[in-house]
Amino acid sequence: MIELQNILAARKRLKGITKVTPLLSSEQLSLICGNELFLKAEHLQKTGSFKIRGATNKVKHAVKAGATYITAASSGNHGQAVAYIGNKLGVPTTIVVPENASLCKINAIKAYNGVIEKCGMTSTERILRAKEIAVQKNGVFIPPYDDDDVISGQGTIALEVLEQLEDVEAIVVPIGGGGLVSGILTAIKESHPKVKVIGVEPELANDTYLSLRSKSRVSIDATKTIADGLRTSQPGEVTFPILQKYLDDLVLVSEEEIRTALYFVLERMKQLIEPSSAVSIAAAMSAKLGFTGKKVVVVISGGNVDLEKLPQLFPKD
Repeated sequence: MIELQNILAARKRLKGITKVTPLLSSEQLSLICGNELFLKAEHLQKTGSFKIRGATNKVKHAVKAGATYITAASSGNHGQAVAYIGNKLGVPTTIVVPENASLCKINAIKAYNGVIEKCGMTSTERILRAKEIAVQKNGVFIPPYDDDDVISGQGTIALEVLEQLEDVEAIVVPIGGGGLVSGILTAIKESHPKVKVIGVEPELANDTYLSLRSKSRVSIDATKTIADGLRTSQPGEVTFPILQKYLDDLVLVSEEEIRTALYFVLERMKQLIEPSSAVSIAAAMSAKLGFTGKKVVVVISGGNVDLEKLPQLFPKD
């Protein structure tokens, strides 16, 4: 497992590439949630999501080791991040995305000179294909979440949170493959162990929830949750033991709860976020965190949304 020192080292590598994103707040949101809520605004991060942190840390390592070509498998945000840092370092990239990948994410990857290949609907399918291309091109595959360097990069979010809100009592994190929450867990539990870390998954993409209950990694079928960044088939081999060791709780939210949270943040806070980001707010708004009266940071993981599809993401009633 990674250690706090890996995350501290990653922060130095990210300097000059990533932003220190702000904490946003809303009195009304805090009132609804029964906690003093702060939103860690990674939707305002370079490339529009937290993924640039892990991608930069991993790609810099690969290039230093001699990589001349890189590939990635992604529903969009990780692909954008890999394409961006690859382009910045002068290394060509191929990004394998699902057949139904968001158009705005595809366009962004192309804008960073990444080559797009569509493959299947599950993370397993696209990861296998991206690894095949890496072998064919004599390149390096950059994992979306199941990698020490990627996890370490994502963990830098927690270092910023601890500096921005010294008396934070809980951090709420969306869970897909587990790279984001694993990095945050390591940074928090190895420096401020009393701070609770709560994971959130969509009910329709509950592979980590099922895995924690069974105490082994469980695979689920392809899901159609609107939280497209969380459509992983099973937790990562590297990430899962970290969740087992450190995670305080994991809650599930419905599609309608995700829609309500996304709409609230857009209407009342004037922030455009992805459904994948809204799951953590949905958990807080639905009183599923299991506590009240605490200072809580909710990680907003990204803000890359197809604008023409935005009305389809709003509550149905």
